[in-house]
Amino acid sequence: MKPQVDLSNCDREPIHIPGSVQPFGFLIALQSDFTICMASDNVADYLGRDAADIFQRPVDTVLSKAAVDAIRARVDYLAGPDATERIFGVALQDGGKLFDIAIHFSGVYLVIEAEPSVIETDVNSGELVRLMLGRVRKTRGISELAQEAARQVTILTGFDRVMVYRFHPDGSGEVIAEVAKAGLETFLGLHYPASDIPQQARTLYTRNWIRIIADTSAKPVPLLSTATHSAGLLDLSMSTLRSVSPIHIEYLQNMGVAASMSISILRDGKLWGLFACHHYSPHHVSFERRTAAELFGQMFSWIIETREREATVAYEARAQQIQDRLIEAAGSHEHSHRAIVDFVDEYRKMIECDGIAIWSDGDVTLSGDTPTSAEVKDLVAFINRTSPGRITASAEIGKVYAAGESFRDRAAGFLVIPISRVPRDCLIFFRREVLRSVNWAGAPEKVYASGPHGPRLTPRKSFELWQEVVHGQSRPWTQADLHIAESLRITLLEVILQLAELAARERKGAQERQELMIAELNHRVRNILSLVRGLVSQSKDSTGSVEEFAGVLGGRIQALARAHDQITSLNWAPVALKALVESEAGAYLGARAGRIQMNGPEVALDPKAFATLALVVHEMMTNSAKYGALADSTGTVEIAWKLDQSSSLVIDWKESGGPPVQPPSRRGFGTTIIERSIPFDLKGDAELRFDLLGVHARFVIPGNYVEMMTSMSGIATRLEAEKPAPPRLSGTALIVEDNLIIAMAAEVILLELGARHVETAASVTQAITAIGRSKPDFALLDLNLGSENSVPVAIKLRELGVPFMFATGYGERAPIPDQMADAPVIQKPYTGEVVEAALGKLREAAAQR
Repeated sequence: MKPQVDLSNCDREPIHIPGSVQPFGFLIALQSDFTICMASDNVADYLGRDAADIFQRPVDTVLSKAAVDAIRARVDYLAGPDATERIFGVALQDGGKLFDIAIHFSGVYLVIEAEPSVIETDVNSGELVRLMLGRVRKTRGISELAQEAARQVTILTGFDRVMVYRFHPDGSGEVIAEVAKAGLETFLGLHYPASDIPQQARTLYTRNWIRIIADTSAKPVPLLSTATHSAGLLDLSMSTLRSVSPIHIEYLQNMGVAASMSISILRDGKLWGLFACHHYSPHHVSFERRTAAELFGQMFSWIIETREREATVAYEARAQQIQDRLIEAAGSHEHSHRAIVDFVDEYRKMIECDGIAIWSDGDVTLSGDTPTSAEVKDLVAFINRTSPGRITASAEIGKVYAAGESFRDRAAGFLVIPISRVPRDCLIFFRREVLRSVNWAGAPEKVYASGPHGPRLTPRKSFELWQEVVHGQSRPWTQADLHIAESLRITLLEVILQLAELAARERKGAQERQELMIAELNHRVRNILSLVRGLVSQSKDSTGSVEEFAGVLGGRIQALARAHDQITSLNWAPVALKALVESEAGAYLGARAGRIQMNGPEVALDPKAFATLALVVHEMMTNSAKYGALADSTGTVEIAWKLDQSSSLVIDWKESGGPPVQPPSRRGFGTTIIERSIPFDLKGDAELRFDLLGVHARFVIPGNYVEMMTSMSGIATRLEAEKPAPPRLSGTALIVEDNLIIAMAAEVILLELGARHVETAASVTQAITAIGRSKPDFALLDLNLGSENSVPVAIKLRELGVPFMFATGYGERAPIPDQMADAPVIQKPYTGEVVEAALGKLREAAAQR
């Protein structure tokens, strides 16, 4: 019968048991007694013996003793089902060529894969990855991070195109970063449907970090086995040589790709994306470099996970702060309905949304962009029928609630938080429809056809841009949104359950507060009356006429009013400490305010601290005028302040010259304010001593309430850090260096010295091509490039007026041509300081010309 063709064909393909390998290496499989039971058909190309000749033989009769000992030693490290071990530069036969080996268990079999070693003296996996990571860590944001990572993988592997491919929640993918050779069509921003990477392939990506296809036109090499074993069923999920699905080969060939490699990017053990590498001719990457690429992919995954988690933690922390304030404020409400509804604007700050609806006690409260009240009522009825008691979220309301299509332009996505069972009250967050154009790489489906592999689903053959306008969807709700929603739901349930108890306590507390308020009011009235009486008395003694008396008295009362205005009407701007003291002194002493001596730096106080301290100073000034140094005509008050080592403000109040001090027989309300306001409100310190010769008080205000002031303007400003020195480089820098490790280290140095972009070239031809493509602003040239030198590059740069310097390991014997004798020369190995010093000489030489 002709098999049915449908979208599940690709997902059913057993790509993990292809029964063959790629021809750039060979495979043998061993039984538990280390006898060979399977082998790839090309084993004779590498070992000189056909597969049939080695079956049932102990492996140590086929491979050298040293090679077998090395393999046995590594087997002990294979822990876990997906563990692999690698050995580099092993002679499989005495006196034979060197091979790189990968070993892993596949069921009961030990699988050994080998490929000829590629000797690269400048490749050290650990050092390469360290330099690559050092560069990507300097980036900001996911886009910049991905772009730089793609560039580093390009330098490491040499592929024509390297893309960072990110998966979306619906399984489709998008190219978010790309580095491609000149002349290639860009894939950046293109979307690919979920069917392009079948589910079983995604599963393999989460198990095996790296996958290479060295030549899409290469013929797979079949696996052979003895009669008692089945090579066609050998699981090659962890293989480095596993051959490729013919459907995937056809897909790549339709794109013109002759070689590819992919490196997995995982987050929390799930597939976040891929490094997708393409080459337009056969391209084999050595095992050593593939190992470095795999390690880089693992570390890059960790960086991605860390950065996204930091953003999530910050988002959830902001929501928690708002939630804490809600819990504190909710206690002032007498019933649950008002406690829920009154904080609608705060809810919108917790979860990013465009509008919110609250259904409570049968009433609808709306804020922002939402459906109408009637539409919300119908939506609540649907929610209570389908998902009562559970948080529900969707970015496409029309898919779960058909009636939502009528208002999707106002509210395409919704998140529901149930906050009670009877009645079923809830909060509904809405997000607007986001009309977006998705650029697909060809129409987002595959084509039913009789392709080269029979009547089945064949890969898409067209990769021309196909644009789709997506309707009816909002920004998706993230896991962080759902975490915040669950936390808010629990909080609101607790608030509702506790409101009855809070209301009872509030009634009792209200009575106590009323009594305290009456006592405080009586105290204030007495102080005001005493102050007015003192003002009248002092003004009468210093004036000679009724008119003068009225003017002096009116001025002092106005000074007292200004002090009160400073406490209540400053729009929460920082206020100078000196202004506070002057206002209070002016209210009591008028022209004799000089009896208050002030000394200290120009500082301003946060509004909260200012209000608290103003009350304390008011009480201190009142007590001094009644009983202390200001009670007669001879006493003085010295107020000095300074900042201690912790930046806290220390204020010393010393009275002298007044009448002898008698400690109060009881502590009144004013003394309580002096001693307890600053510790209670600001978490500072307060000390009050009644010495015989004068009252002495000391107050400490924490540094977070204190700001320095500019002496000219009096406006509070925070001290700014010294601006960094301007960068020594700018624009694009060119490095001509034939050693990869040295080139990558030099790249880091030039970027740290201010270069915005660094391009590398390993030969004169590559360097001249790079200069022709884009003129650099500076160049660092390795004088000796193996069989050639960089002098032709220097000549070209001098013609273009581009500054450059040579780097060499020859010391004074470096063969610098006479016409280049004035060019700076630095000795290898060099550091950032050496390069910076040479740049200084270049600038000096340019200035003299």
